[in-house]
Parts: sequence; structure tokens; C-alpha cells
Amino acid sequence: MILSNHKIDKNKLLSIFEGFKEKKIAVIGDLMIDHYLWGQVERISPEAPVPIVDIYKQDFCLGGAANVVNNIISLKAMPVVIGLIGDDNYSEILLSLFKEKNIRTDFIIKDNSRPTTVKSRIFASAQQVMRYDQEQKNDISECIENSILKNIDSALENADALLIEDYNKGLLTSKIIRKAIYKANELKIPVTVDPKFKNFFEYQYCTVFKPNFNELQKNLNIEILDDESLNVAAYELFKRINPDHLIITLGEKGLKIFDKNNNVSHIPTFAKEVFDVSGAGDTVISVLTLCLSVGLDIKTSAIIANHAAGAVCGKRGIHPATVNDILCTSRR
Repeated sequence: MILSNHKIDKNKLLSIFEGFKEKKIAVIGDLMIDHYLWGQVERISPEAPVPIVDIYKQDFCLGGAANVVNNIISLKAMPVVIGLIGDDNYSEILLSLFKEKNIRTDFIIKDNSRPTTVKSRIFASAQQVMRYDQEQKNDISECIENSILKNIDSALENADALLIEDYNKGLLTSKIIRKAIYKANELKIPVTVDPKFKNFFEYQYCTVFKPNFNELQKNLNIEILDDESLNVAAYELFKRINPDHLIITLGEKGLKIFDKNNNVSHIPTFAKEVFDVSGAGDTVISVLTLCLSVGLDIKTSAIIANHAAGAVCGKRGIHPATVNDILCTSRR
């Protein structure tokens, strides 16, 4: 299926994408809104040496684990969302964005003790001049945790895969992580994990663990200087977490796949032009999970996922990958 230069036969790709339409993907993670404010600058503030941005438009988009959900729905699969939002105006915006796309929201819990996570970016003449975040990072309460644990059992019924998207906003406690992976393994469905820093070593016995280069260095407390030290770090992580496969994303250098049998594969980046890397990691884990859910091997899945990431990097802002995006990138 995969040619020597990592290009993919169009008809085989279309057949794979057709298979996505039958798949139900459970997603648990930190739901967010990406808020974009567009304006122009004509003067400097008299109060401080900062520009005054006159806002003429604002957009609300699905971010964080919600962007993962958006990628899954964009490729015609069925996401089932397990998550947490505040009880505020932003939560209503997020729920309305889901409902516009016919995404189920019955496993999303409102917590009036914390805000809905929002990342606001201010642009002036297409240049980002500021970002401000509204969020709470402490772990969820025991009461909310118990509700999430119950939702995991219900949401995973008849699921074809579980995707865990951790942005360290307090939802994914050790108990929730272990319960989610245990339940998925019990059901014999793939479990893919996109980790951050907190609870990094709690994701034991998952199918695919996908840290980026910086997360790997920081959590193992080592400096990775070359392929040899990267291999050492990878196999140290295998000892700590014991996944079936480890994928390390390397930015413009693509990604590397490791398995328990000491096999290593390097997949290059497929981005022709890079305008914005925001959301690329979400796209990789989303497409990778969909590919595994239809029975593809890890290398084929990673190649298709990296083509999808290359497509979204060529767009400004956060956008989900589409079938046409991936087809265009795979033909380059």
C-alpha cells in the first residue's frame, strides 16, 4: 500500500476513509474553545507602550480535545465525547458548536466550580499580537471524578477505539486514566494517548503513546542530542509505560515509531509550507486512531496521520483535516 516515498494509492486511501464512516471513537480529554479576535492597530495606548487593537470580528472554534473530536467528525466517523466544561457562557458556545456538527454531548459534565477553558488570540493585520487564557488546572473534585468514571463505562459501549487527549487541565486524574485504559483493554479496542507532562507515566498498557520531543526530554529528565540518545529514551519509556507502540513527534523532522521488538521507523514531515503548527498534534492522534480502528498497521497509520498533519500545517489557525486535504498532501 505504501510506496517507497511514502505516497499512498488514491483508491486505497479512499477505501480506508470509507471504512471510517462505520467507526465509533470514544474521546476523553480537556475540551477547550479557541477564540480568535481580529482587528487593526492605528495607534499606541496613552496608558502604556502597547498597541490599541480595534476588534472588528471574533470567531469561536473547537480546541484541545474538542479539536480532536472535530478531526474525527471531519473524516465522517462518530466521536463520543467524555469531558468537562464550566457552567458559563463559553460552555454554551462549545455545546452549540458540537450540536451544529451533530456531535453527542450527553457524556460532557458541567462543573460550576471552574470555567470552560478558553484560549483567546488577538490578531492585528494577520499578525498575532497577544494570547490570553481562561482556565483552571487543578484536579477535578472527587464528585466530578466519580461522574466521569461512570460515563467511561457507558461511552465505551460498542466503541471501536479510545483516544485520550491530555492538556493537563485537571480532568485526567490517575484514577480516570487507569480506568479508561483498563476498560478499553477489556473490550479489546485500541487505546491511543496524546500526553502532556502531569501523569505522564500513568498511561500504562496503552496501544500507542505519542509524546512530542520536548515532553519526552522533560519527563525522562534527559537531554536527547542524536538518534542514539533518542533510542535510549524511547526504550526507557517502554520500560516505564509498556505501550504496544511509541510514536515520538519531532516537529519539522516528522516522527519516529518504536515497538517492543526494537524496530524503529522514521516518517518524514509532509508539510509543503508551514503557516501554523497549531492543532497538528491533534490531527496526528485523531487520524492515527481512526486508521487503527479499521485494522491498519502502525506504520501505515502513522504515514496517513502525518500526511493529515502536513495538510493542516499549511493553513492559518486550527482546522480539522479533511479527506481532500489528505489526498492532496499524499500526492505531493
